[in-house]
Amino acid sequence: MNKNLDALLTALYVYLDDHILCRTTKTRPGPGRPAQVTDTELLCLAVAQALLRYDNEHHWLRAAPDRVGHLFPRLLCQSEYNRRLRALAAPMLTAALWLARHTPTWAEPLRLMDGTPIRCGTSRVTTERSALEEYAGYGHDASHHCFYWGMKLVLITTADGAVCAFSLANPKELDERKQALHLVEHQPVGPGPTGLVCDKGFAGAGIEAAMAAAGHTIVRPARRGEDRAAAPFCWFPGWLRQRIEAVIWTLKNQLGLERHHARIPEGLWARTCQRVLALNAVIWHNWHIGAPVKRSLIAYDH
Repeated sequence: MNKNLDALLTALYVYLDDHILCRTTKTRPGPGRPAQVTDTELLCLAVAQALLRYDNEHHWLRAAPDRVGHLFPRLLCQSEYNRRLRALAAPMLTAALWLARHTPTWAEPLRLMDGTPIRCGTSRVTTERSALEEYAGYGHDASHHCFYWGMKLVLITTADGAVCAFSLANPKELDERKQALHLVEHQPVGPGPTGLVCDKGFAGAGIEAAMAAAGHTIVRPARRGEDRAAAPFCWFPGWLRQRIEAVIWTLKNQLGLERHHARIPEGLWARTCQRVLALNAVIWHNWHIGAPVKRSLIAYDH
């Protein structure tokens, strides 16, 4: 029994039921009995799964009665859990963005932006037979100096790590700059004009002009041979640039996005939304309880 996790799930359940899911989900039409596990309970179960680091749904549903059975007396079989979780991807996205907007750092005119690969297969046979074939593609991972087959995840977060906007795209069809521009055009990243701290991969007159037209400023390190005096926005502390890398590490390693095990596009999107919802829920709850480190999962992952 983890009292900190119990408190987070209880608070999340109340806010989901009262403020978020009441507007996004509809009652099931037609005859038959109502579902024994509500959508709100299912999303809380999904957050608990990510925080307790159960990447496999079979293992999670076997362990759930002992770990969170005192909060959720009714559970689902694995097939129904997987099917309903995929159907709730849109409410998970809405809930994650709602939590980000209700953290104090949402009002700050500063955002962190970066992209990271989401690998979906490692063999040629997988790329030819996978249901993700139409959506995934080959890309280059500059951080690890290697190529991968999968999708590119672009994140825009607040300074404390709450994800304000994110998207998945084929790295062969959309590069980071086009994907980021498409993201800020379709999802609000702040209450007003913001400065987007990013790396050199987002350099370019085209992307900078397009972001300026959308009301945002690109803040990046200077490229080799670039005149720093002519680009004063290139000066900023290095630790600020590294913070988005720490957020990505939390999502991919601690919350298991690197081990998503998705085989279809709907499953990959739902599991990405699940991890983002879990991260935003932790940051939102840590702000409410006054925790010193807002992105820390230590109090909830055991």
